[in-house]
Amino acid sequence: MDRKKKEILTLSIGIALLPPLWAVLAPYIGVKTGAVALICAGLYVTNGNKRKDGLKIMFGFWCGDLWAVLAILIMEYMNFNPNLELFLTLSILGFFAVIIASLFEKIIFLPAWLCGWAIGLTIMAGESIINLQGLYLQIAVAMAVGVWYVGAGVDLFTVCILKKDKKTGN
Repeated sequence: MDRKKKEILTLSIGIALLPPLWAVLAPYIGVKTGAVALICAGLYVTNGNKRKDGLKIMFGFWCGDLWAVLAILIMEYMNFNPNLELFLTLSILGFFAVIIASLFEKIIFLPAWLCGWAIGLTIMAGESIINLQGLYLQIAVAMAVGVWYVGAGVDLFTVCILKKDKKTGN
């Protein structure tokens, strides 16, 4: 079997094992937002599976998660046109996300921040303020799992299997 086919097969096995295991275990540890891990892993992989960027990607996701809570809280307490509230909140927070991430680009990955913000807004929109803390933490856990277990984990699984295969001469 040629190298490309081995890579595809190994990646397929990693994807078939690791993410489904997370999907089964997540509810048992109180995480109902387990699918977030797959989204976050996708961004990690899109960045080239660079483990050295894992922390700043995870911090970016966490900033986005926090930004989603902040946006929801701000809009909850505004009391005028909902479309104008949404526009102003997203505009101002988006502006500051870019500025902050650029000032701390060594520790925050801006694409992860923006993606995490969208994830958080999508999941938390319509939730009561009381539920936000628990939901925020569930999303944060799933984001970390997405970067480290699904993203880096599947990559490491693939690399280890292919190295072992190369040593045996197959």
